[in-house]
Amino acid sequence: MGTIRDFQLAMAMESENLRLDPEVCLRGVSRVFAEPALGEYWIMEIPGPDGRPRIVGCTLIQTEWSDWRARKVLWIHSLYVLPEFRGQGLTREIYETFRSRVKSDANLAGLRLYVDQKNPNAIAVYEKMGMTREHYHLYEWMKS
Repeated sequence: MGTIRDFQLAMAMESENLRLDPEVCLRGVSRVFAEPALGEYWIMEIPGPDGRPRIVGCTLIQTEWSDWRARKVLWIHSLYVLPEFRGQGLTREIYETFRSRVKSDANLAGLRLYVDQKNPNAIAVYEKMGMTREHYHLYEWMKS
């Protein structure tokens, strides 16, 4: 769980210049493991120099019920790949895994994610994979 937390801390700083509280973030990650209904972490691994798997990225998959479609939508959330392993197809691989799942499951309607509009690298990656920027705006109110 510490590795996933560390990825989240790095992603927040890199994408939004936001310093997260490490203990709060660890509690958030741990809660997903304690309550599977909150989501499911997927780990990206490659063989390390010693032959053992090395964790180089992860994503949290969450579901949203769409009353318009009477099916669930999968949300790709908190996707992070260590900088030195970007551009090797790991993001595409995880995307295609879930795209295939949606295509083959009649109970799933599609995939969604959100990306900070000031993160052109991530936007380019998602558009290259065939995702489209839709007409929705994300609004939020967050308690401090």
